Amino acid sequence: MTEPDLERRARVYAALGEPFRLAIFESLALADVASGELGRALGIPTNLLAHHLGVLEQAELIRRVRSEGDGRRTYVRLRLDDPFVTALSCGDGRPNLSSVPDIRGRLAVSSSPRVVFVCTRNSARSQLAAAAWRRVSDTPATSAGTHPAGRVHPRAVTVGRRHGLRLAGTATARTQDVLRADDLVVAVCDNAHEEMASAVAHDRLHWSVPDPVRIDTDDAFEAAYQEITSRVDKLASALRTHADQLV
Repeated sequence: MTEPDLERRARVYAALGEPFRLAIFESLALADVASGELGRALGIPTNLLAHHLGVLEQAELIRRVRSEGDGRRTYVRLRLDDPFVTALSCGDGRPNLSSVPDIRGRLAVSSSPRVVFVCTRNSARSQLAAAAWRRVSDTPATSAGTHPAGRVHPRAVTVGRRHGLRLAGTATARTQDVLRADDLVVAVCDNAHEEMASAVAHDRLHWSVPDPVRIDTDDAFEAAYQEITSRVDKLASALRTHADQLV
């Protein structure tokens, strides 16, 4: 192992050696969270939270991204493009669902939930997420949009086909026509997450996945696919772990 590798690990372990920072890191394992919501969920005052986030950012464990929705809100997310951070966030390979504030106690004890992936237009990110989910989990899944388009975006169909997902001919749907009270909702875009916060009384996870339609290139859709499938795999693993713990 090279000296820079050791120095990086030392910085990371020093950053995570403080209980509040470890709690922040674990809370972001499966979801991106606005800094204010994160502080309230963990009971950390604003000034202390800013300090801890700064330490985690310097250790290259998290990044803060501006919302594509209101443009003012900032979301905190793990640097999941870094394999070292991804490995740390999985622990023994199975993220702990109970550490995520938004869905603590969300799951029914006696049955598996249905997972509903939501974005604004239900034409790309949510469709890719639901299709990817069905490939790795027996838990039912579907998708919806707060303002659905008339069809799935052609580039989403293309990237899905390239990776063995079938999106051609899939219909779009409105959120209010799809959601049930016991669903586990995953908002895969900032706009949908923020709109649902005021319009839908439903706990949910949030993945701040950049909108590939804004760029409208094959590379943008491929990047969205890669991020979504990585997160889908982690959440599916967490749900399996949760189900095993209930047995």
